[in-house]
Amino acid sequence: MAAIGRPSKKLSLKLAVEEQPADLFCVRFSEDNQLVAAGCGDGVTRVYTLTGRLAFNLNADKAHGTFPVTCLRFRPNLGGSSRARNMVIAASSDGSVRHWHLSTQKCLHTIVEEGNEVYALDYAPDASAFATAGRDHTIRLYDEATKEIKSKMEGAGDGHSNRVFSLKFKADDPDIVLSGGWDNTVQIWDARVGSVVRSIYGPHVCGDAIDLAGDKILTGSWREEDQLQLWDYGSGELLDTLPWSADDEAPPCFIYAAQFSADGRFVAAGGSGANEAKVFVTDTHQVIGHVDSMEKGVFSIAFSPNDQYVGIGSGDNALRVMELKDTVSRPPVASTY
Repeated sequence: MAAIGRPSKKLSLKLAVEEQPADLFCVRFSEDNQLVAAGCGDGVTRVYTLTGRLAFNLNADKAHGTFPVTCLRFRPNLGGSSRARNMVIAASSDGSVRHWHLSTQKCLHTIVEEGNEVYALDYAPDASAFATAGRDHTIRLYDEATKEIKSKMEGAGDGHSNRVFSLKFKADDPDIVLSGGWDNTVQIWDARVGSVVRSIYGPHVCGDAIDLAGDKILTGSWREEDQLQLWDYGSGELLDTLPWSADDEAPPCFIYAAQFSADGRFVAAGGSGANEAKVFVTDTHQVIGHVDSMEKGVFSIAFSPNDQYVGIGSGDNALRVMELKDTVSRPPVASTY
């Protein structure tokens, strides 16, 4: 009987929603893998089904001007009421953070961080809290139920000295938050003490480009080389660098966005310069998918929770959803001649 090779994956186009009214700065899938939300430069969050139908249009009050949606998250689904499950939180460069109810397309609560521009946010894994960060270098931790600030974490020797563009809670500890930005550091904060407990030096983070899989930290940097790196959470030591391209003549890609798949087996990333996105096998560095020929850079990338889809948001006003399909690699058949 012929030998069967090990299962692998390939990337193919599932959906393309082109000619959006504005750039797409953030993309995220719903917890049930049925919807994909795109935060746009015109201040609107558009939520689509995976057939490309516009299901919800979350349009903030523009009386005081239009500001881009810079980051968004679906509220983690922990089996609560349908109202609690059906929530999106979206940040904007005017310092606002809005909680949206999808079914009614209503904004239920607005927080305004006066004098700040919010570029990053994330939910705690138990949905008890969420964190924001941005222009003023400060990490704010909010209680999800009351929307009140629980703590403000900022540098006084430790911490950030420049804008923060990415936040990530540790999946098994709602008190641990990672942050990164323009100051070439990743800071690991413990909300119980309100300060940095460990720092990683080197990553130049300019978008939603920090993630965690177990005790591995993924960083994506906006630079010509060493863009994708893996770090040890416990020690902060560099574990691995994923080469972006084997072709030395290829144009560099400056990474804005990077994310692990839910199981940690894959890494998706994209950026500007080469204006492309790739999906890698984490351990072997093999590229299993490549999306190029885009007119402008990739600003956001996200796996669906079931790891079946990869959403790509870019400056060419297009939302692309790629599908990761199983394939079987067969070993070459030996010649009998």
